[in-house]
Amino acid sequence: MNFLVGSFYENFKMAFDTLRSNKLRSFLTIVGVVVGVITVMLISSIISGINVAVEKEIESFGTRSIFLYKMDIGIRTSQPTREERMRKPLTMDDAAEIANLKTIEVAVPFLDISNNFFGQKINVTGKNGKTSTSVQLNGTLPAVEKTSSEVLVDGRWFSDAENEAKANVCVIGNFVKEAYFPYESPLGQTIEIGSQEYRIIGLLEKKEQLFGGGGGNNDQTNIIYMPMNSALKLKPNADDLFILAVAREGQLEKAKDDIQDLLRTRRQVKFGDKNNFAMETAASLIDQFSAITGGVFLAMVVISSVGLMIGGIGVMNIMLVSVTERTREIGIRKAIGAKQSDILLQFLIEAATLTGFGGIVGLLIGWGLTFLVRIFFPSYVPLWAPIAGFGASVGIGLIFGLFPAWKAARLDPIESLRYE
Repeated sequence: MNFLVGSFYENFKMAFDTLRSNKLRSFLTIVGVVVGVITVMLISSIISGINVAVEKEIESFGTRSIFLYKMDIGIRTSQPTREERMRKPLTMDDAAEIANLKTIEVAVPFLDISNNFFGQKINVTGKNGKTSTSVQLNGTLPAVEKTSSEVLVDGRWFSDAENEAKANVCVIGNFVKEAYFPYESPLGQTIEIGSQEYRIIGLLEKKEQLFGGGGGNNDQTNIIYMPMNSALKLKPNADDLFILAVAREGQLEKAKDDIQDLLRTRRQVKFGDKNNFAMETAASLIDQFSAITGGVFLAMVVISSVGLMIGGIGVMNIMLVSVTERTREIGIRKAIGAKQSDILLQFLIEAATLTGFGGIVGLLIGWGLTFLVRIFFPSYVPLWAPIAGFGASVGIGLIFGLFPAWKAARLDPIESLRYE
């Protein structure tokens, strides 16, 4: 055992000395490997980061949540079909009937009124003079407090009485607070929505953003909630309704069946026809997103492997040149007792050391770049990524170094000693 370890160490030392004596050539050879490993690191960190962030965001609604909308929910790769656009919107009565199901704990409608009657964004203006049209405006019911979709850090939700009275009160997201009330508590202050003054009674918990920056439509805390009837006062014809239902403990599948039966009946869907509404759960949305990111990841890994292959071809070329240049050295080693296996091992270790070093450089650079990527995307480096990156780089060296090593091992010692 000690002999094998000693032999490996000696071969490794010889291989490293050879690479060190040809610094420029070695560097140019491993560029492809470095680029390939960096690409694998970046892709895996971005995809894994987005998956974790999306999973956390969806699960914040609760694992028993059921999402209902007139059009398909989830990641879209195309525009809504004509059939989807022609579907009847869900209604407040639908939400009320769903809430009455025995398998449902709570059902809350959300009405988007961000656009006015003419499709223009509704202005939100603060006392500081700042005006924005990018704030998402939603009407909902006090029952939203019973869900885990939004969490208050200060103040309260509006009451049933305030909803009935169409009171001008609202709950704001953290980004709205930072934009309009950066140095003071927003509670009790007023904010102008459209042309009406609304009193702020609650502040929502700050959420981690899926993508960097924030403040526009991508910022999940750039939102204002108001009583449903107050929202309808601002936009009487609003019908863009989304329903969040929460199943009772252990009854998610039964709740989905109950909701489907109820809505198919209410929306007069004929037997055998597909649903004219969308229904998803937290788990199904996560699976849907993971399938898409998994496909993207696979495609990008195939692309990044091109860099590794280029690096591998470079290794093979440089090792063949090295065998030719060191023919006499190989002859001397064989003359003093080196076996074919010793020569083979030396050149394989040399190739693996070359690409392995490239892999380490790629990992270090890739790891550093993931911190920069976090400015724009959620980034998380899974444990398997550096292991796979380094393993792939060493594997490339062994695979593409095999032929040169085999050629070196089979050289005739007498002919090698005559080589000039």
